[in-house]
Amino acid sequence: MTNSFLQVLIVLLIGISVIVVLTARYHIHAFFALLIACFIVGFGVQMPGEMIIVSVKDGFGNIMKSLGFIIVLGTTLGVLLEHTGSTKVMAAFILKKAGERNAAFAMSITGFIVGLPIFCDSGYIVLSGLTNPVAKRTGVSAVIMSVSLATGLYSVHCLIPPHPGAAAAAGTIGVDIGKLVLAGILVAIPAMITGHLWAVYAGKKIMPVRDIHPVIVETEKEQPSVIKSFLPVLVPIILIAIKSFLDIEKDIAGWWLSLFNFLGDPVIALSVGVILAFNCKRNWKKEVLGRLLSESVEKAGGILVIIGAGGAFGAVLAETNIGGHFSAIESLGSMGILFPFLLTFMLKTAQGSSTVAIITAASVVQPLLHTLGLETDNGRLLCVLSMGAGSMMISHANDAYFWVIAKFSGLDMKTMLRVYSLATLFMGLITFLMVYLLSFILMP
Repeated sequence: MTNSFLQVLIVLLIGISVIVVLTARYHIHAFFALLIACFIVGFGVQMPGEMIIVSVKDGFGNIMKSLGFIIVLGTTLGVLLEHTGSTKVMAAFILKKAGERNAAFAMSITGFIVGLPIFCDSGYIVLSGLTNPVAKRTGVSAVIMSVSLATGLYSVHCLIPPHPGAAAAAGTIGVDIGKLVLAGILVAIPAMITGHLWAVYAGKKIMPVRDIHPVIVETEKEQPSVIKSFLPVLVPIILIAIKSFLDIEKDIAGWWLSLFNFLGDPVIALSVGVILAFNCKRNWKKEVLGRLLSESVEKAGGILVIIGAGGAFGAVLAETNIGGHFSAIESLGSMGILFPFLLTFMLKTAQGSSTVAIITAASVVQPLLHTLGLETDNGRLLCVLSMGAGSMMISHANDAYFWVIAKFSGLDMKTMLRVYSLATLFMGLITFLMVYLLSFILMP
């Protein structure tokens, strides 16, 4: 099976275009769009039907093996924290400590911390009830409060596992999850600050079109303590961080090394977080527990099929020898981390989903790692971070999260585009700048 570079390139562009058109224009589920693209690309390069099917199954299975438990456990942790009221306890604690003068920035920090285990759309729905009362009490525009919260959640959603895009890219590119979590947090902080600063600058003269609907908040007796609320989020991060440190310090030995290597595995660390989340509520009814766990698995299932289909698409692309063709382009090698950033940015802007954008981009970039000079461990890490930066921009009317924010904050389209969409643009650019600066340290 030999194909010219032009043929492979045309087929690749057609496959990506099909994904964008089916998901953005016809609202076809990303799983089916990616699956259709697998066969379009496969048949386009004259792959036998049996070979396409084998590649699709292998790609799907490999992704499930590396990410299945992480996505399910991460989703479960988010659902439990939401149900127990832990997210609101964390938000109230941060707002109290920050003070009224820094309320908007406190909302950004709240979004950042709560967003570590909880997907941005769910996190915003849960916390949006806090923005209006705090805005009225402090005199800060509700637009600033809403966008600060939204961008805080968004900054970690695009960069850090167990969020599906970053997790899928890590599995496809071959990046250690623990190192990605730590580096992602480091890079996401400037993104969060950028989103907040733009919200303050652009939103101070804009008032919401309508009042935000208040969310019913549990009484104090029903809420967990501050320590119990934070532990399910912080303990997994600490365990993963310790394991990553031990992986770097190869000379360290002992029985406790094996213990922390076990506990610091993302699957075990997230399991610990889930167990700690159960401690956030005293009286668990089996009916409620069963419903929450079922909800978690069902929610995770929808994410896993998209990630699996992305892995299948990547496996088919690998069979086309796209990496070998692109390696002949001398100018591509000089682009380095810029190429995955631009590719993900174009996919995100075109079809709206950060997850689909980074999964598709990872499938394209994986065979090009050697050509781009990113085949080392640090190079792969920088590659995933640059794709995360690209997947931030630009969130606009074709992004479901865009409409979640608009609906629950009472902002009209003009305000959303002016404040939130531009914030995501600047967040993506600042994040890529941070990744670029980080590259001088990791790849001198």
